[in-house]
Amino acid sequence: FDPVRLVRPNIGRLLPYSSARDEFSGEARIYLDANENSLGSPTRESFHRYPDPYQKELKRKIAGIENLGAEKIFIGNGSDEAIDLLFRVFCEPGIDNCVICPPTYGMYEVSAGINDIEVRRAPLTEDFELDRESVIAKADERTKLVFICSPNNPTGNSMDRRAIVEIADKLNAVIVVDEAYIHFSPQSSVVREMEARPNIVVLRTFSKAWGLAGLRLGTAFADERIIALLNKVKPPYNVSEAAQREALAAIENEAEVRSMVERLLVLRTDLRSELSSIPMVETIFPSDANFLLLRVRKPKEVYDFLSSQGIIVRDRSRVELCEGCLRITVGTRGENAELVTSLREFGE
Repeated sequence: FDPVRLVRPNIGRLLPYSSARDEFSGEARIYLDANENSLGSPTRESFHRYPDPYQKELKRKIAGIENLGAEKIFIGNGSDEAIDLLFRVFCEPGIDNCVICPPTYGMYEVSAGINDIEVRRAPLTEDFELDRESVIAKADERTKLVFICSPNNPTGNSMDRRAIVEIADKLNAVIVVDEAYIHFSPQSSVVREMEARPNIVVLRTFSKAWGLAGLRLGTAFADERIIALLNKVKPPYNVSEAAQREALAAIENEAEVRSMVERLLVLRTDLRSELSSIPMVETIFPSDANFLLLRVRKPKEVYDFLSSQGIIVRDRSRVELCEGCLRITVGTRGENAELVTSLREFGE
């Protein structure tokens, strides 16, 4: 598989913007190349210099964690940036198409719409599993991207790895596997499939297990040719210096992240047990994420009641295959207790 064959012609011809930090890399004593404020900034931190446009130190640290070459890592302003850039790199507006598997993360369709790309739907089965035959049947020679979320949002379940591999093997398209919630799952990542299948791109985020949603940091792991294309079209300084510093500090505390994940898994189990004893809760679906999807009676009324109590959950009752469902993030023990108390107060 040669990803360059799928690239939009104008992207292939594109000469990327060359920043001051592209022309010089390394350390120097005096920087007079980027028209920064040489007197500094009014904050306690030094943010008057532009950040590293390719986040080399952060990539080196992530490479060590993931046992990947740094050249296979892209870092963006949230994984949403990587999603948008994949459309810009591979999909010709008004001509190409992508395949999504609803119910799934909504930004795939939003980014497709922004880039004027047709969206083809291969819905999950009633058990929220991948319908691999449908995915393959929906694709044609103009299909450039296929999005698979695993563990899936909003359903919480992990997708069959064999189905993902079969789709990657059969389609001449980039298969984007969104692993935003992989740290909460017992399933292994598909990152190791990338070497044999260079059409697989794996998305990750610092917003979930790492607890850094406010920094807006996402990653894409892929064949180095795809990473080079993403770097070609991204804004020159797409990740701030503050975000890079905080992410590096978080990586130094990776053991604490693992501990938090373990605690959240216990809280998820306990919350599931409490919710299962409430009569109006009809179904609690299996979850490999830090949330639970549950089908309840009167979902709109339950959502409104919880909101009136200052408790905000996600109403997914109008989403395909999720009729009657609410999505509830696993909170602290105290937050979960308040939620359960309010649901019991609502009654039937």
